[in-house]
Amino acid sequence: MQKLKLLQEELNKSIIGREKEIELMLMGLLVQSHVLLESVPGSGKTMMAKTFAEAIQGEFKRLQFTPDVLPSDVTGISFFHPRQQEFILRVGPVMSNILLADEINRATPRTQSSLLEAMEEKQVTIDGETIKLPTPFMVIATQNPVESQQGTFPLPAAQLDRFLFKLTIDYPSMEEERIILKEFGRSPGEVKTTPIVTLEEVQQWSEQVKDVQVHDDIMTYIIRIVHETRNHPYIELGLSSRASLALLQAAKASAFINNRTYITPDDVKKVVGPVSLHRMKLSSEGMLIHELSEVMKEIVDSIEAPVEASV
Repeated sequence: MQKLKLLQEELNKSIIGREKEIELMLMGLLVQSHVLLESVPGSGKTMMAKTFAEAIQGEFKRLQFTPDVLPSDVTGISFFHPRQQEFILRVGPVMSNILLADEINRATPRTQSSLLEAMEEKQVTIDGETIKLPTPFMVIATQNPVESQQGTFPLPAAQLDRFLFKLTIDYPSMEEERIILKEFGRSPGEVKTTPIVTLEEVQQWSEQVKDVQVHDDIMTYIIRIVHETRNHPYIELGLSSRASLALLQAAKASAFINNRTYITPDDVKKVVGPVSLHRMKLSSEGMLIHELSEVMKEIVDSIEAPVEASV
């Protein structure tokens, strides 16, 4: 666990003021799931993804999404080579450990959907041939706020449901901005990150996260939260079964990062917002009088948490 703390420290040193987001991204890596980052341009989303890959010594690839990007630009293509007189398979940037899907909401829905198989099954199919992706594999997607940008395509519910977390990145505080200017003012964009762990160590951690124990009371607590979102009068689209699994996995990762072999209610409360809010939709009536985050907080507060989280 000492190396995991060192990894967090290195990332926090390279990315100023993003301690909470870094911890959640590490949780996503530990359960080999995916993260969606949303903020205005210039807030360091791309640098976060690149630094993250360097620290774990993973293969990093970046794909800039635009309306003319095709599904084959993401997954790859099989083409006929006239000189060799045979078909050659060329795998796209999805063949990596950390794939930065930059401004994913600028791609058309058809291109966005080309990532679904890779994100869910850790494989791609090109002209009938199925290719396994490297392990670990993680998509870190970025998007600018849809309501403030023209030429964007909102991600469909099926795509959003594949992301373990959606993290909204705010502007840095005045003190954080001062540190950024002091640290990186001479060479903006040139962040030196020291590799801390290997991919093999990340795989070992992922296996250990699976062994984190879950008391029946904690399981019931998660189920009650999920089912309440499905029956709430102001919620049109509640949490799916994939979301309940994501909530359980994220809580396990939270416990592991905090050096525990069991989940507590606080682990669930810590991750419930980032796991849930992008998967839900308020009803027309609900949108008039509530914010989704407020409704979710009311749901969690209304459900009694287990008094003891022993296993």
